[in-house]
Amino acid sequence: MSASMRLKILACLGDGEQNVSYLLGKIATTQPNMSQHLSTLHRARILGKRRDGIQIFYRVIDQRVLEICRVVCAHVERADPRL
Repeated sequence: MSASMRLKILACLGDGEQNVSYLLGKIATTQPNMSQHLSTLHRARILGKRRDGIQIFYRVIDQRVLEICRVVCAHVERADPRL
């Protein structure tokens, strides 16, 4: 979770499972970069995934991770209000 991109991904998945296309529409990055971060989060067992046809859907496995994400983001905002 040290990369800001991973925090953005977790924030997008906070309301539930989403596919990669949705995430790319919400987060300004390339598909290869998104895939790399999703793969890292999946290997770390932070995200689960399932395939439905050609779509891959990701979800947060442990909701406590989202609380950690919220705390980190709030701390960063207090440290630098420009963010």
